[in-house]
Amino acid sequence: MYIGLGIFLLLVGLVIVFAYNGDQVIAGIDLGVIGWIAIVLGALAIILSLVMSRSRRPAGYTASRTTDGPDGRRYEETRVDPDDRI
Repeated sequence: MYIGLGIFLLLVGLVIVFAYNGDQVIAGIDLGVIGWIAIVLGALAIILSLVMSRSRRPAGYTASRTTDGPDGRRYEETRVDPDDRI
């Protein structure tokens, strides 16, 4: 989700900084600075999105069952999905 927002901010910032040739000051605000801020925020959103998606683990499962063995003992078997690592 944040990758799309980051790309949008990055593109808007690049257009404002490099493609806009009109009056660079609107109501006392320098559009060049706004463009650079949008570029930095867009890059930050993309980087944070990639870092957060890398830190997520897929959900695994743990299954256990108890059975009676042929010798009358109870055995407990536990299976752990490989994606459920600590």
